[in-house]
Amino acid sequence: MISRRNIRVKVMQALYSVETQETTTKPNDPFRLLQKHFDHTHHLFVYLIHFLTELARYAEVDSRNRAGKHLPSKADLNVNIKLAGNELLWKILEYPSYQKAVKEARPELLENPELLKKMYLQLVETDRYQQYIAVEGRDKKEEKSMLEFIFNELMLPNEDFTSYVEENFTNWDDDADMLRLLLQNFLNKPASFNFQELISREKWQFGKSLLETVLEKKEVTMEYIKPRLKNWDPERIAVLDMILMRMGVCEFLYFETIPPKVTINEYIDLAKEYSTPQSGQFVNGILDNIHKDLVRDDKMHKVAFKPS
Repeated sequence: MISRRNIRVKVMQALYSVETQETTTKPNDPFRLLQKHFDHTHHLFVYLIHFLTELARYAEVDSRNRAGKHLPSKADLNVNIKLAGNELLWKILEYPSYQKAVKEARPELLENPELLKKMYLQLVETDRYQQYIAVEGRDKKEEKSMLEFIFNELMLPNEDFTSYVEENFTNWDDDADMLRLLLQNFLNKPASFNFQELISREKWQFGKSLLETVLEKKEVTMEYIKPRLKNWDPERIAVLDMILMRMGVCEFLYFETIPPKVTINEYIDLAKEYSTPQSGQFVNGILDNIHKDLVRDDKMHKVAFKPS
């Protein structure tokens, strides 16, 4: 479910932590860091669904609050609570895998009642919401469409919401696009979604192997990188650029199923997004030249690395 690009980002972040911390790391520390990054993604995903469901259920809260006024009006006593009974909403809430994920991640600890109320009031003013409650009865496609509208058209564009998420999840910028697609897939087939396996064993192994290979093969990768630096002092090159180049060379040499072109393009993009303005071009030049050298010297054998 998590893309290889996001796995590379998390491996990159784990390596950066290892390279920049002053204390000596224990053998398992890098893998704990990597697992921690994946856990953050899992918690963020659960929180997004939790907020979506709480926002949909707020119609009942609003109804109780308005009916409890000292002198409630006719409108206060007739709040439409159709959304709170959304069939897909309750399918999600009653799904055992989601219930277990909520117990583990505890998204309720990050609840913001004022933000929830503010966004609900914005929701009820939309034409889309008014159209939804105007129709009696329930249609399966319409139930899903309404939740999609809340997430895509109300939550994601809302600066108050995204700012609050950014404050509580440092991985929001890294994972937002991926989780948007993941949540869409979940709404399409919630019963087939396993929250306890947000990352498949195959992809976890890819991330773990990439991290392990880059750490174990640092001297090997530097033998390929240093000759291509020409007048550059390796000690003055951005730490992140060096990490990305080492990751790229490891994929060239030890990951047999990844085409070199894919590797180069991936690390160009990561350099552009996470490092300096010139990093994309710099990383591109180094990796492209190393790739040509490996092909010329018949060293692109793509043998998967297995640590001793």
